[in-house]
Amino acid sequence: MHSWYSLSCLGVLIAAVVAHNTLYDCIISDPHYTLNVVLLEDDIYEWSLPFVQAAVEQAIEEDRLANEADGLNFTLRANFNGFTTTGYNQQGCGSSTCEGVTILKKLDKDKELGCVMLGPSCTFATFQLVDQEIGFSLTIPIISAGSFGLSCDFKPKLTRILPPARRIAGFFLNFMNVSLPFKEYWEQVYVYKMAENYTEDCFWYINALEAPVSVFAAGTKREMLRRETDLLKALKSSTRHSNIFIICGSVRDIVSIKEKADTIQEDTMFILLDVYNTEYHDNATASESMKDVLVVTLPQRNYKTLRYNSSDNDTINDYVAGYHDGVLLFGKVLRERMLGRQQNDVFFNETAAEHPFANVTFDGMGGHYVLDEYGDREVNFSVIYTSTMTGQYETLLVYDTSKNATITVNSNPALPWKGGVLPEDKPKILDDGFDVQQVIVIVLSLSIVIVTAIALIFYRQNRKERLMQKKWSHIEPHLIGPLDEKEVSLKIDDNKRKDSTYFNHRGRYDRKPVILKELQHTDGDFTESQRIELNTLLRIDYYNLTKFYGTVKFEYGLYGVFELCQRGSLRYILNDRISYPDETFMDMEFKISVMYDIAKGMSYLHSSNIQVHGRLKSTNCVVDNRMVVKITDFGCHTLLKPDRDLWTAPEHLRKDGVSQKGDVYSYSIIAHEIVMRRPPFYTQYCCSKAEKLYRVQYPSANVFRPDLYFEGMSEREIELYMLVTNCWDEDPERRPDFKKIESSLGKIFSNLHNQGPETYMDNLIRRLQMYSRTLERLVEERTSLYKAERDRADRLNFMLLPGPVVRSLKETGRVKPELFEEVTIYFSDIVGFTTLCHYSTPMEVVDMLNDIYKNFDSILDHHDVYKVETIGDAYMVASGLPKRNGNRHAVDIARMALDILAFVGTFELQHLPGIPLWIRIGVHSGPCAAGVVGNKMPRYCLFGDTVNTASRMESTGLPLRIHVSQSTINILQRTDCKFEYEQRGETYLKGKGKLLTYWLTGVTGGQYNLPTPPTAENFQRLQQDLAEMIMSSLKRGKEGFDKRKTLSTKIRRRETNSSLQKDGLPDYFHLAVTESPGTYL
Repeated sequence: MHSWYSLSCLGVLIAAVVAHNTLYDCIISDPHYTLNVVLLEDDIYEWSLPFVQAAVEQAIEEDRLANEADGLNFTLRANFNGFTTTGYNQQGCGSSTCEGVTILKKLDKDKELGCVMLGPSCTFATFQLVDQEIGFSLTIPIISAGSFGLSCDFKPKLTRILPPARRIAGFFLNFMNVSLPFKEYWEQVYVYKMAENYTEDCFWYINALEAPVSVFAAGTKREMLRRETDLLKALKSSTRHSNIFIICGSVRDIVSIKEKADTIQEDTMFILLDVYNTEYHDNATASESMKDVLVVTLPQRNYKTLRYNSSDNDTINDYVAGYHDGVLLFGKVLRERMLGRQQNDVFFNETAAEHPFANVTFDGMGGHYVLDEYGDREVNFSVIYTSTMTGQYETLLVYDTSKNATITVNSNPALPWKGGVLPEDKPKILDDGFDVQQVIVIVLSLSIVIVTAIALIFYRQNRKERLMQKKWSHIEPHLIGPLDEKEVSLKIDDNKRKDSTYFNHRGRYDRKPVILKELQHTDGDFTESQRIELNTLLRIDYYNLTKFYGTVKFEYGLYGVFELCQRGSLRYILNDRISYPDETFMDMEFKISVMYDIAKGMSYLHSSNIQVHGRLKSTNCVVDNRMVVKITDFGCHTLLKPDRDLWTAPEHLRKDGVSQKGDVYSYSIIAHEIVMRRPPFYTQYCCSKAEKLYRVQYPSANVFRPDLYFEGMSEREIELYMLVTNCWDEDPERRPDFKKIESSLGKIFSNLHNQGPETYMDNLIRRLQMYSRTLERLVEERTSLYKAERDRADRLNFMLLPGPVVRSLKETGRVKPELFEEVTIYFSDIVGFTTLCHYSTPMEVVDMLNDIYKNFDSILDHHDVYKVETIGDAYMVASGLPKRNGNRHAVDIARMALDILAFVGTFELQHLPGIPLWIRIGVHSGPCAAGVVGNKMPRYCLFGDTVNTASRMESTGLPLRIHVSQSTINILQRTDCKFEYEQRGETYLKGKGKLLTYWLTGVTGGQYNLPTPPTAENFQRLQQDLAEMIMSSLKRGKEGFDKRKTLSTKIRRRETNSSLQKDGLPDYFHLAVTESPGTYL
């Protein structure tokens, strides 16, 4: 990865590196002798530019004084270039890869490349500037206090002032192999690599011990511990790999580890790499936690105070001193070259041309420097221990990297380990015998081996008997119950046997949901081979295969009982884009998971006694409530024959049969459906199933397969597509088996997960959140649709039945009949309705009644009344039921009747203009019973003598009159309303005899524009001549009567009298006015 990333950073700078090929070119071409300081400006690092700048400036001044002493008149110049990584997600050296290159590009553009570069300290940044294999070779020398990594070793232009990682690897290899008075030869060791909170030097020092190519890994048996839990486990284990633990960090890390480990075994030894910490020399008193720790560090350093920034004296460290001394190194080499040039000497050789700072020695703030032939510093590492006598830090030995030799400082140290010597690398076995736990493990293991062997022998001897020992028996039909209490029984009456709607193929067996599948072409008497197959099916129990429970025999057929997956088939899931949207369910991870479930089920099936499916398709891959895909319809090859369909392999289209490779082909077609979410065997230019089967069976030059395009796909999607294409290969032998498919899908899924920064738990939480949001949206949409439909149904119910009746039906499913002591009932009908129908078309009759009763209904909305029903022209209304309202029932009916009569006086028939509409109204009050009758189209019906009397009141009334009984008048008199009425006199009512009745004419102070009713004589003439009036009205219209399709096709025409020939109305249309005064209620 570093190679292509580095090319992108370095490709623009190829021309920048040819400005100065060697230090000599710089001397003869650049009189300014510029040093470019390139460091991080993040002040959290010891080598940050604000800490280093003062030291560099002081070193330049010291070099100037040295030049004057030698009679040279030149001064070094520093150009400070800082960069930050605060804009990156991962700050620090891990994000510094291209920053040094970017600064070099700017310097080259500004013609300020200079003679040498100080920094960077980060290995990642330095590697891009010195590695020749990534397409860039820097010829400007680099002096770095850092760049510890092995990748920066042996670079011709890189000089490292601080010891690189290979020095640490060399020290540990020598220290483990050497034998000393207080130490034996070591071979085994633990190396702990911190997963976080590590420093730049610790990261690369431990990396040098971990790298397989390093001399340390090749010369020892080291075991890496990469997690803190692994370290703590090794510390507590009695069978651990080694007693020696190498850790890079500080005293705080040792304290933390010991606190978490609770107890440390006495033969444990820690070797702490704390190379750049001077506290071991400044404060010799050791803490209790350091008694079993050896510390590897540098010798005592005596830093000089910075004269230009004495307040920052505490910031002087090995990195700051290193860059200070890097300036002195460049000044010393430059000064020697200048003096040699004045004396006309050859002041550089081949080695100097390749590496200008090789084999140089000088003194600086960090002590005496010795650089090797590669420009890396040679040092002496001090190994410090805690004396048991003084409790002080004391030096145990010194390792000289230039000589690769260990020098003993104290041959008789006061060490805390047993015998006063360093512990052995391998833990000692305390007892040569076996402990109780080991004995138990051995006995159990032997027992398991013996039992397994006996079971295997028994299995082989009785395999054939076990296949036949389970005699086939059907499940009793009464054990198959409905799936839930609301479903009908599975039994079918003889007279309903042919009606499939009465049979429910889902049920419950042994409290498990099951589905019944009919087994055709069998009467239930199975052959021996069929019994063996069914017994084999009974033993199949796998997570991705549906469970078979047996068969059940009804009078109407034989059925297999299988596990029910209630989400339906995979084909149904793929078609349902509303419940299972792409962005939530059918993303790439979910598709791979579905394919993986099918592959696992088929892998198990192929390794079982069934061996092959033969009918695999997306319709018999079913999904349960946990979104787990299971395979069904397997086995029973003697009962179920394979189909010839789009999932059938080409070799089986040409020759009938089944095979495992044929199942792999069927799986590829299902995988294509899942990946593309398209119909089976989808192709853009071929839709005919017959044509697809023909082209698969008889391929041309190119085999015919579903459309699968690789353009624009990601790397992981291409891997998945290649797996699908391999599975539908024309050659069956080249198709992978399901074990390989399962393994490939697992790798693709793992790589897909590792692509992003999110963890598995983050991914799971994200998917749950997406599912929750989608589910909330679906629930909200379905709830709103349900509420809308419920409101529509309620409105319809309230239009058909009274509100209390509807609520009672919804709550209890029944309405209790009720007796009402006093209600008022209204009846009305249209005078001459039969004659009107006789001269009207059916649609005109319907439109006429619709116009009349819609207006009546709107009037009812303003009164506390209930419309009972309409039958033809009859209109029935009641008040006082089902909601009782005291005496208001008579008042509401009376006011409603007046409003209806006033409306009729202004109404005009649309199809018979000029013909008036006359109605008769009857009103009566009394007791009444009411209730809902019937289950189909239930009606709220009224029963009792009051209903009959009200109907008689209407039929004995006159047009445009409101005929009211004495009981209603009595109720009106009990109220505060002042109604006007006239006494009609005694009226004969059928079944009641003669009763005193009244005409209701209005309300005192009320503004009712009531039509004037006709006299009795005019009414009789109207009944006789209504037909002639209608004929006259029709003749005045444009449409002749003969052309109209009325309810009667045979009409007798009567001779019309002269009055009908006139434009005016006949005499009996002149309505009479009653002269008798009204009676006030």
